[in-house]
Amino acid sequence: MKDVYYRPDDVKQSQLWEMVDSVKDDRTPEDLLFQVLVDWGMDLTLPIRQEIVHKKTVFFVNEKELVACFDQGVTEEIVRELAKLTPFRVVFRDNSFVSDAVKINTQQIFRQLSPSTDLKSI
Repeated sequence: MKDVYYRPDDVKQSQLWEMVDSVKDDRTPEDLLFQVLVDWGMDLTLPIRQEIVHKKTVFFVNEKELVACFDQGVTEEIVRELAKLTPFRVVFRDNSFVSDAVKINTQQIFRQLSPSTDLKSI
């Protein structure tokens, strides 16, 4: 994650576009996955399976204990597919979604199809 320690008075409007994405530019999806595992206190030796779901890379940690997708262009179709699996935890990259509406609808889709899933975006 980017180190962002600014006071509001120190930020200029021209700098705001640099702060849209909280992930460092050189990070891979695997980097993000292992950061999430550490953040959630999960064992780093759990089995990890990578699968393509609607042309997006999805990681399955310990089957459905954690499902993660960090690709760009996540649609409601992908979100519904993952919610139907009723995973314990799901994580997306904050700017992965194809639109703000899809990002907002993701919470509602999981509430409807998998209400016990812990949903997070980084």
